[in-house]
Amino acid sequence: MSGDISGNPGMTAVPAADVLEALYATLQSRKGGDPAQSYVASLYAKGTDTILKKIGEEAAETIIAAKDCASGGALERVKMVHEVADLWFHVMVLLAAYDVPLSALTDELARRTGRSGHDEKASRSPS
Repeated sequence: MSGDISGNPGMTAVPAADVLEALYATLQSRKGGDPAQSYVASLYAKGTDTILKKIGEEAAETIIAAKDCASGGALERVKMVHEVADLWFHVMVLLAAYDVPLSALTDELARRTGRSGHDEKASRSPS
């Protein structure tokens, strides 16, 4: 698909894996960086609880945007995509904070491919 969610013909689609891998590398490079110069470095400096709080905030904003999207048009859809991007970004900050490689996430998603969601959930250990 070319163009962005709003139909901007000037946007060229970038392979998702390339974007995520480049972002993950950037997140890793911000470790030990100057919190005054880097938002991600400031999140790392504040600790995991701050990262988790941001994920919660972004998840709530995603929910609101999705509810608006259900009854709206193209602008609401753009806002929902923006909020999902914020959520994914902060989840990737968490993965990088714990040095969980992006491949661990993609491997887990691949493992689930072709399985019923109900079967996959039932196979998990009780928590």
